[in-house]
Amino acid sequence: MSDTILAIDIGSTKVCAIIAEIDDEGKLQVQGHGIAKSQGIKKGAITNIELASRSIKKAINDAKRIAGSNITSATVSISNAYAKSLNSTGIVNIPHKDISIKEINRVMQTALYNANVPNEYEVVHVLPYNFRVDDQDFIEDPFGMNASRMEVDVNIIMTQKSNLSNLKKAVRSAGVEIDGIVLSGYASAIATMDEDEKELGVAVIDLGGQTSNLVIHVGNSIRYNDFLGVGSNHITNDLSMALHTPLQIAENVKIRHGNLVETSNEIIELPIIGDEENRNGVSLEIVHSVIFARVEEALMILAKSLDKSALKEQIGAGIILTGGMTKLKGIRELAQSIFPALPVRIGKPREIDGLFDELKDPAYATVIGLLLYKAGEHTQYEIDFQQELLHSKDVRTDDLGDIKIGNTVKETEVKREEKKQKEDAETESDNIIFDDLPDIGADKQNPIKKLTNWAKQLF
Repeated sequence: MSDTILAIDIGSTKVCAIIAEIDDEGKLQVQGHGIAKSQGIKKGAITNIELASRSIKKAINDAKRIAGSNITSATVSISNAYAKSLNSTGIVNIPHKDISIKEINRVMQTALYNANVPNEYEVVHVLPYNFRVDDQDFIEDPFGMNASRMEVDVNIIMTQKSNLSNLKKAVRSAGVEIDGIVLSGYASAIATMDEDEKELGVAVIDLGGQTSNLVIHVGNSIRYNDFLGVGSNHITNDLSMALHTPLQIAENVKIRHGNLVETSNEIIELPIIGDEENRNGVSLEIVHSVIFARVEEALMILAKSLDKSALKEQIGAGIILTGGMTKLKGIRELAQSIFPALPVRIGKPREIDGLFDELKDPAYATVIGLLLYKAGEHTQYEIDFQQELLHSKDVRTDDLGDIKIGNTVKETEVKREEKKQKEDAETESDNIIFDDLPDIGADKQNPIKKLTNWAKQLF
């Protein structure tokens, strides 16, 4: 039976909602989408709940109208802005020697319990990156293995409680309940990474409108995440100030003439802020230098963050650039010069059935990642924000409740039948027919019967 899901990416420049259906095989089919300009959201954080809720509601309503669905729960992205991560370890003994989902859940919950999570933070993801079974290290999947002890190293991603609470309020005000929360960088990584890159280790850099995220996927899950409050809107602001032109004109200049590789001496005429009559002639060389300076600065900061992670040596697949800023010409070449030892590619979100052409853009990687996450493409094992274990194993224990109920029903029917028979027997004993009973008085008077009874008792 198919399941309808709603994914909402709440970004600093746009809110995107997509409704899709998941079939029995976990395949996605997009039904409808809606995009609204972000309001009340700055640098990934909600600054005005009412305005943010209005933007979310508009995007959801547009998606519902196209899909013809009235879905009431959603999986939502949360910005890396206030996210932190810490590592923890859990150890458990395996009493029955075989490792089941129950044991995997127990060891991960133990790792979470052992972690020193600050009071003002709430856990969003618990991602295991290394299982140890007895003394054997780097076990890919411990499920079904025979062991007496299991250990796990986990990366716990958490966010400020106030930030999470504001996000929940804004989404609920838009008329939708939250059934999943995913870190936006994690969602972008799911949408752009392939299996080889996961295996080799990869860094995913999402260059958005007002923010940039860095996520490093090594081993079996995300090991590191960082955030930078710089995005393509900052280029627009820089151009507006440098060229003394309105923001919308600066945005158009960035889109039409933004090139990080080639320069030109061509002069373009631009309106001047506060002067409607005159126009200012500006060389494209100035445009190039302003854009280049801002993008280079952002990538240099992210390169330092990558060095700080101490995982640079483990990312054999290099770097994936995604997000709206990747539409700038020559950004891959510039990134390649800043990360000389690592291969760099532009990552478009994965193809999904029914996906509209406008959504096949790197700017929509996060929202596509949310759909894939909900369709089961999360880390192999993961504890989500509701403290529940997510996994893709086909485990019979999930259906035990139904089996138990069935048996209970059968047991109840059997007991009821036995009770009925007992009651019938009691009823019969209550309704004794005296004609069938021997005449005790007659027995006493009849010497032959008396002798027969005596002989029966004797032998």
